[in-house]
Order: sequence, then structure tokens, then C-alpha cells
Amino acid sequence: MDKKGKIYIGLTILVVVLIVILEYNKPQELNWFPSYAKHHKIPFGSYVLHEQLERIFTKENIIDVERPPFEYLNKNTINGTYFFMNADVTFDKAELDKLLSWTAKGNTLAIASETISSKILDTLNLERSFVSNFDNIKNQYQFHLEERTLKTNEKYRFDKANFVYYFNKIDSLNTTVIGQVSNVSETDSVVNKRYTNVIKQPFGDGEIIINLFPQAYTNYFMLEEPNYNYTAGLLSYINPNETIYFDNHYKSGKKIATSPLYVFLKAKELKWAYYIMLIGVLFYILFEGKRKQRAIPVVKPLRNQTLDFTRTIANMYYENSKHQDIAQHKIQHFMDYIRTQLHLNTNSIDEAFLKNLAARSNNDFEATKTLFKTIENISNQKNISKEALEKLNTLIEKFKSHNTWKTKS
Repeated sequence: MDKKGKIYIGLTILVVVLIVILEYNKPQELNWFPSYAKHHKIPFGSYVLHEQLERIFTKENIIDVERPPFEYLNKNTINGTYFFMNADVTFDKAELDKLLSWTAKGNTLAIASETISSKILDTLNLERSFVSNFDNIKNQYQFHLEERTLKTNEKYRFDKANFVYYFNKIDSLNTTVIGQVSNVSETDSVVNKRYTNVIKQPFGDGEIIINLFPQAYTNYFMLEEPNYNYTAGLLSYINPNETIYFDNHYKSGKKIATSPLYVFLKAKELKWAYYIMLIGVLFYILFEGKRKQRAIPVVKPLRNQTLDFTRTIANMYYENSKHQDIAQHKIQHFMDYIRTQLHLNTNSIDEAFLKNLAARSNNDFEATKTLFKTIENISNQKNISKEALEKLNTLIEKFKSHNTWKTKS
């Protein structure tokens, strides 16, 4: 490669490196997604809130609830404050009845949400609307705490809401106003109308706190000075000596399980069954792997050619008309059969021997006598015919076929 080509390659690599560095150092856009999740540090997450709560209320008094409230209250006997925070918190009828029944027993139900179940509003005789920002060009809102001890000259403002909701109807006899909201005018000299957006109302032996401005608990609002004092004022209505149950089910930014294993890991029984299966597979791999590290080659045993050899020799004798030799081998083999299988001595072949042999082999005495007469005749001859050899073989095989005392070799 010439010098000019090397220069081009060097310039290309330099440009690529510069692009990577610029992209890496480029400031990331802020994520304004309203997650309200405790693990999110984005503007509308609630990481700062939970960090401060653990410091103020102690970590032991704060319990995060991942399950739906209906399921959680069915399986657990709890007391304290159940805190819901999200842009939208709407319960179904069975779930809301469960929560209200639990609240009436002396507990606190705290809801911070722009959208709330209509059944709650009807139960507490409330109606909801939104603050008009027709004259609010900068889209800024100011928030106020109505408790006398919490009132200050500090201005709690927020400028990242398209709409701020309030209660346009409340039950004045039973409702305590905690906070209000107003538009911020171009000049602070103008006193704007205030709208109630945070209320408290008794319910049975407990109470319900509803806040239509959930952004008050987000990172962005709390980190804007002096807004954290407003959030602290809202939290002062929660008893710090009781357990606070923070709902993580009704959260826009909650972690959603996409794995099919979520079904197994959610149920305690299935989760342990899954773990036991994994442990079993691990043990199987460890122990079976040691026994079967590699395949053992199959070594075929040497073929027993004795029978083939015998047949070859027999055929050779037969083709060469050596019938007498074959007959003698046949007789010797038969005598050995009598000695080993029927356990008789063949040294003396007389009538007693033949009767004993016939009885043991389950043969007729006359047939046995005929067989040994044939053997005697063949043994006394020097040459025999093919027919005589075949007759001998037939008589011997017939004799053996009647033997019921055969033993397995």
C-alpha cells in the first residue's frame, strides 16, 4: 500500500473515533416519563422520596408491596398506611371494597393520583376538575399548605404539568383541606384563586388522604428548592410510628416480567420445584459426566469358528465317502452324551444297561435295543454305505428327542 492510501485509512479511523467520542459525551435527553417508581432517578421517578423516607421513618417501617392490594390484603393481616402514588390509580369494585373495609378498621389509605376511581369520589362525596391555565402563559402553578403550623412565606411552584386537577366539590362537614393550588400570574402582585387539591376525610375508624398532585413526590419537584418543604408537609399527615405500605403494583414505571419463568418464580411452590429441578440437573451433569466422559469403543469378540470348522471337516469326510469314519465320530459323540447327560457308564453294554438307559431317556426298550444293535453292526464293519450312515444318524437323533432329562449346557 502506498503512502497516500495509508493517510486515507488513518483519517477514516480518526473520524470514526471522533464521532464515537462526541456521541458518548453528548448530553442525554431528559426522560419525562411519569414512572413514579422508586428505582427511577428520572425527573418523574420517586428515588429521592424513598431515600428520604428511609432516613426519616426508618427503613424497617417501610414495606414495598409488589402485589395487587386485593391479593396482598387477603394473604396478610396488616395495620398502618397503604400509600398509592401514580398518574392513574383506579381500583376495580372488589379491590376498592377490600381497601375501604381495611381502612374502616382504623388504618390510613393515602392516594396521590391525577385520576382516581369514581367510586371513591362518590363514596366521599367529591367531584374532580382541572385548573384552567388560560391566563397562565408559562404554565406555572403554585401550591399552598393550609394547616396553620405549616404555612410559610415560601413559594412552592411547579412548571411541568399540562393540567393540574382539583376538587370542585367536597363534603365541607367531613373534609379537612390540606393543600390548595393556584395559577401563577405574570406579576406576583395578583392574587389568584385557590383550588383545593389535597384533602383528608375520616372513614370508619380510619381516614383517607387524597392528593390530586402526585408530582409533589417526584424527584424533579423535591429537588427544586424549597419544594421539599411542601412534600414534607404532606407527609406530616402520615403517622411515622406506623408501618407504611408503598404500592409498587399501580406504577407506570414498574418492572414488568417478560420471561415465562415469571409464572414459576411468582408462586412459592412452583419456584421451589423449579430450583429443585435445576439442582437435580446439576447433580446429573456432575456425576453422569464423570461416568460418561467419552464413548467406549465397541470391541467385537473374536468369532467362534469351531462349528464352521467342524462342518467343513464333516462335509469333506462325507463327500469323500468316508462314511465309516463319520459313523465312528457319531458313535463316540453319542456315548459321551450318555455319560455326561444321562450319567451312565458305557463300559459295559448289556441288557441291564439298555433297560436303565431306556428308562432314563424316556425311550422304548426295543427302540434302544435296535439303536445299539445298529451301533454294534456298524462298529464291526470296515466300510458302510451312505444309507447305513443316515440310518444311524436318524436313530440317534430320534433317541435324543425323547430325552426329558436334558440339561442346559
